[in-house]
Amino acid sequence: MNYKILVDSCCDLPEEYRKQPHFIVVPLTIDLGGKTYVDDENLDVSEYLRKMKETPKAPQTACPSPEDYMKHFDGDEENIFIVTLSDQLSGSYNSAVLAKNLYNDENPNNNKHITIFNSFSASSAEVLIALKVEALAKAGESTESIDKKVNEYIDGMNTYFVLESLDNLRKNGRLNNVQALIANVLNIKPIMGANKDGTIKKLDQGRGIKKALNRMAEIIGEEGQQLSEKICVIAQCNCPERAKEFKEEILKRYSFKDVIIVSTAGISTTYAYDGGIVVAV
Repeated sequence: MNYKILVDSCCDLPEEYRKQPHFIVVPLTIDLGGKTYVDDENLDVSEYLRKMKETPKAPQTACPSPEDYMKHFDGDEENIFIVTLSDQLSGSYNSAVLAKNLYNDENPNNNKHITIFNSFSASSAEVLIALKVEALAKAGESTESIDKKVNEYIDGMNTYFVLESLDNLRKNGRLNNVQALIANVLNIKPIMGANKDGTIKKLDQGRGIKKALNRMAEIIGEEGQQLSEKICVIAQCNCPERAKEFKEEILKRYSFKDVIIVSTAGISTTYAYDGGIVVAV
């Protein structure tokens, strides 16, 4: 199959996949303290994280424009698959849909098959979806089969995350100052998850990061099915050792097909913040 896979930059693809010609990352942008950052390979994530800590206001993100997607539609590839952030978190999905419609209007005789997958999640979940698309395309599945199987795959996925710091939630108003203060004083770490519609829910909490991560590992088992047939992706924000320890912990409990650790790029770093762990199964 002749294909390309477009992902927005909240998809924290491992470096070896980013180098493959059929993967294209379409960047979002971030406004922080009056400066605009493009979430691409040139972004110094460590420097961005430092600036985010120093800036009193929360960063503002902007999705790719339809034109940012459309410019990648030209070429010999007849099959284009796009994976985006949840439409509840960003306009990236809607922008990709508009790009497809505009392209088809402007090129009525084109032979492109363009499919857009709403991840209903972010970060590590987008990685799983992109890898699933690639596996099916390499196996020679038809476009109709890929569309069907990937949407079924998305329906069966679960995303979880634990935040080390609640500072960004306080800055953007999702937690008031009193709530954030109490959580910090008591060292409470929320365990969050994604609803099937792409919104965020609180699952539980732990006193301290270690207890919270252990509880998240338990929840993976409680909610997961046929884990031995699944890949788990762990996205870490500036805490590679913590991610390795969490990988070891879940492998003590469950037998996954594979467990992949990735580093957060700019958008996922904005959400996860320093020390955050985002897991998709």
